[in-house]
Parts: sequence; C-alpha cells; structure tokens
Amino acid sequence: MSARRAPMPTGRTPIPWRNKAVVATLAATLLAGPGIAQATPQTASASQEQVSAAATITWTLERASNPTQDQLTAYDLITKAMNAAVARYNNVSDLGKAITVRYDPGVPTADGNINGTIRFGNRGYMTERTALHEIAHTIGVGTSSGWSRLGGSGTWTGAQATALVRQFDGSSAKVSTGGGHFWPYGLNYDNEFSNTAADRHVQIVAAMVRDGL
Repeated sequence: MSARRAPMPTGRTPIPWRNKAVVATLAATLLAGPGIAQATPQTASASQEQVSAAATITWTLERASNPTQDQLTAYDLITKAMNAAVARYNNVSDLGKAITVRYDPGVPTADGNINGTIRFGNRGYMTERTALHEIAHTIGVGTSSGWSRLGGSGTWTGAQATALVRQFDGSSAKVSTGGGHFWPYGLNYDNEFSNTAADRHVQIVAAMVRDGL
C-alpha cells in the first residue's frame, strides 16, 4: 500500500545520463499532454495501452473495452503518473521490469507486487510519488526474500545502499526498514516528495538490488 504511517519517508550511485537526444525526446513526449511517453512509436490493442520509456522498465495499462467516464478519468491520471515515474526510473537507474497496471476502485490506496502488477484505486494516489513507491515494490522492496534477509532487522544491512545514504545524509545515516517499507527516501507519504528525494529513491532502490534485493 502506498500510505503507511510509520516514521519513514533508495539504490545505486547515479549512473551517467543517457545521450541527450534520447532524454530530449522523452522530455518532449512527457510535455506533450496526456499521450504515452515512449522513445519510439508503438501500437496497442483496443483493450490495452502499451507504454515504454527510454530504458528497461516498461508498463502496460489494462483498459476496459468500453470504458466508463470514471475509468477514462482514472486511466488518464494513472498514465500521467506512470509515465513520469517510469521515465525517472529509466533515466536515473538501469533497473528493468515489465509492469502491468490496473485501475481497481476497490483498492483503498494503491499497491505493488513483485509479480509485476500495480493496482491504483483512490484518485488521490494516482501520482508520480505513489507510482515510484509501487514500482519499488514490484522490484522487491518489501516483497522479496532479499528484502527479508537484508532488511528484516529494521536496518538495511546491504553495503551499497548504506554507503549511498551516507553519501546523501552523512556518515551516521542508515536506511531504516519496517512494514515492507524503507526510509529516508522511501516516498511513503506525499510530503516526502521532491525531485531530489525522488531521484534518491530510485538510486537507493537500485543500490538495494545490487546488494541482493
């Protein structure tokens, strides 16, 4: 779930940005409106919308064949949130995942599963912050055996994510864990979101993967 109250608010050192032409193309696409962010044109069936960004995380939005206005509104919000989050993951990390996204009004907030599915329910959680957070769950945060092994004590014990958070916050900093979440930079609540925090979230998730997430 995206909103869990605990004292929480990511991971790999920054990798070089991909060539400027790809970044510029992606940025232009994101700014173009409610369309799909992608590096090359794609087609999709009437029941599915296929989305891919510049690198290795891709996502598919499952759509009803004859959507209601409620569904159309949700699809638009989800598409914008996922486009922004996937673009950030692909620009800041080299992580890979094929994700299937669903609109499910019965979900109180949103949730992500290591099987690669994300469900959005509440309109208030159809945001980039939530999308980044749920993508982390599909990659293994709170959902993998590596998470239990390296984060089960309440503090992440992997060397790379630990070194990274100390680079960000000083020599005594640590990545705390609990309830399937981490902090700082876990983006567990809306008030934790900023461009810097979002980039650091992705970097720490990527460092956790290198640690064995």
